[in-house]
Amino acid sequence: MLRDADASDLGAITDIYRHAVESGVASYELKPPSLGEMTDRFAALTEKRYPYIIAQSQDGTLLGYAYAGPYRPRPAYRWTVEDSIYLAPSAQGKGVGRALLTELISRSTVLGFRQMVAVIGGSEPASVRLHEALGFVMVGTIQGTGHKHGRWLDTVLMQLALGDGKQTAPDSDVYPGSLHES
Repeated sequence: MLRDADASDLGAITDIYRHAVESGVASYELKPPSLGEMTDRFAALTEKRYPYIIAQSQDGTLLGYAYAGPYRPRPAYRWTVEDSIYLAPSAQGKGVGRALLTELISRSTVLGFRQMVAVIGGSEPASVRLHEALGFVMVGTIQGTGHKHGRWLDTVLMQLALGDGKQTAPDSDVYPGSLHES
């Protein structure tokens, strides 16, 4: 089941992210943020109405979460979002990431965003495959951008046009233009 994330999910979200930070290379953070920091990050996104969703099992266990956030802070980028997806170890390889990303793409499109960018730390092969399967195209690889777990890591950039993409001018009356400085 997919639904909007809420404050009651933040403990589980923090646990999933802690595992990703400590054992993986998708995030270039070296120290897992506290529940307080994750709460602040959640509030910063949801107060601006960026989509933030969770996947949970029938028994209510949180399996993963995904959100779209600003790609860059300057106003001209307001039509572009960056996606983030993190899964509990037990949910990996079971279609949960695909369900989350599909929903995130749909919600971001409805909100009026025109581009979604994936910034994939460590060139994570499973994440690259997932994004390719949902229509993202490879934009490039930035080599040696992070150093974690004793090694240099590359970052893969992928992109997906949403809605009309760059084919038409954006509508400044829809969400991305209404909450940002023009």
